[in-house]
Amino acid sequence: MLGLMQEWPLLCHKIIDHAARQHPNREIVTRSIEGPIVRTNYVELRARSLKVAQRLERDGYKLGDRIATLAWNSARHMEAWYGIMGMGAVYHTLNPRLFPEQLVWIMNHAQDQALFVDLTFMPLVEKIAPQVASLKRIVVLTDAAHLPPTALPNVMAYEEWLAEADGDFAWKALDEHAAAGMCYTSGTTGDPKGVVYSHRSNVLHAMIAVMPDAMGISVRDVVLPVVPMFHANAWGLAQSVPMVGAKLVMPGGKMDGASIYELLDTERVTFTAAVPTVWLMLLQHLEETGKKLPHLNKVVIGGSACPRMVTEKFERNYGVEVIHAWGMTEMSPLGTLCTIKPEYDELEGDDRLNLQQKQGYTPFGVEMKITDDDNNELPWDGKTFGRLKVRGPAVSGSYFGGASAEQFDADEWFDTGDVAHIDEHGYMQITDRSKDVIKSGGEWISSIELENLAVGHPDVQEAAVIGVRHSRWEERPLMVIVRKQGKEPDKADILAFIDGKVAKWWMPDDVAFVDEIPHTATGKILKTALREKFRDYRLPTDTAA
Repeated sequence: MLGLMQEWPLLCHKIIDHAARQHPNREIVTRSIEGPIVRTNYVELRARSLKVAQRLERDGYKLGDRIATLAWNSARHMEAWYGIMGMGAVYHTLNPRLFPEQLVWIMNHAQDQALFVDLTFMPLVEKIAPQVASLKRIVVLTDAAHLPPTALPNVMAYEEWLAEADGDFAWKALDEHAAAGMCYTSGTTGDPKGVVYSHRSNVLHAMIAVMPDAMGISVRDVVLPVVPMFHANAWGLAQSVPMVGAKLVMPGGKMDGASIYELLDTERVTFTAAVPTVWLMLLQHLEETGKKLPHLNKVVIGGSACPRMVTEKFERNYGVEVIHAWGMTEMSPLGTLCTIKPEYDELEGDDRLNLQQKQGYTPFGVEMKITDDDNNELPWDGKTFGRLKVRGPAVSGSYFGGASAEQFDADEWFDTGDVAHIDEHGYMQITDRSKDVIKSGGEWISSIELENLAVGHPDVQEAAVIGVRHSRWEERPLMVIVRKQGKEPDKADILAFIDGKVAKWWMPDDVAFVDEIPHTATGKILKTALREKFRDYRLPTDTAA
């Protein structure tokens, strides 16, 4: 026997339809690439998205075509997204922080047919576009007055391109499993891999994200997605915020501490989300200026492990709730969020901060487990490390073109590549990437925990820990430090600061100071480059070497 409910496919354009009907005048504020603050609302954004869809179809694009975007967070970028999805094509976000050669490879692999691009990235497009055979049109997200001269063919200013449509268009009737969006992983090991989101997965992910014990966004919020739309869908905020009808503030391309603070203050932002490096810049700006955060209630921090001192400063100095989160491009991206269950309500001070260092527990819609190398499931005891695997309706089931099929098993569990433990209340903590974990004398040492401790030192700007070969122990930890400008901590200072906070055998065997630590295009520490740099490094403890 089947249920007798109506067929109502989960399609992304229904999100913007709902926002326009229920919250037509709610503001969408953008710091434009041209400079001024620009204001629109949901009803206007929907109307312009329909024009995007109409114009794309008129230009000959069809169901399943990949339409790339190379742009910051803005109302125009959102219009492009919803228009692309609404006419049955697939938005493909490109990360401008990748090397040009990687972008060319990705665009050719995806067979991108058109490109929406911000003014900022036109010099990059001049280099890469001639190498993408499938690319038919480039639409620059500006007006004719700001369109730069270019020798590239088929380039138009967005406003003039859009003006040729009247918006008399009906969203396409699509299968909810149809592809809606596409994002490639950053490719730190081998070629980047394409993740293809469906309409259904995007809508379900947005519904998961707004749950009270997930991001907990409501119509009463003012939301600033600092995390870019090219970082795994801006963590779903381009869909979850209009779903609840909250005011949306888009930062454009200015990501420095002063610019972020200006928007937080003038637009009275209550909720924001970004990677730790952004919040380090903001906190530094606050400390230098003495300014406060009277409107901000909540900040979600993910992308890499959140340093303990960031959580501590936000909560104790500024009264802002920090939610430590974890996810992946392959997960749309939310996997866990560290909100507080009743079992931990009584925790205070350092004990509460210890809990908040964990990545948290899964909302409904994400299942997880840890296994050993033979796929035997391991206990949730808060101590046993294992490979972290996940599944759910917004978790990738395979990569575009069938790459890395070994990461997906027969029961549809996806091997995240992370090593973690899970406590008895379901709180997960990442201890390392499986390729980065330090194996010393048969035991594992968490590089992430050591890094988070090191950046708590007042004179440390950034820290990374890698395993270095040791003749007796196989590997031992080497800590790599970037000093804060004008500060001169030495090895003894760093080790003394960490001493007593971890087991003795976890203590780094040496500390190396560098001017800069390499990063991936998504801002994560590029440990492959560090391991290559220190490949022949001899630890002072390795007397047999």
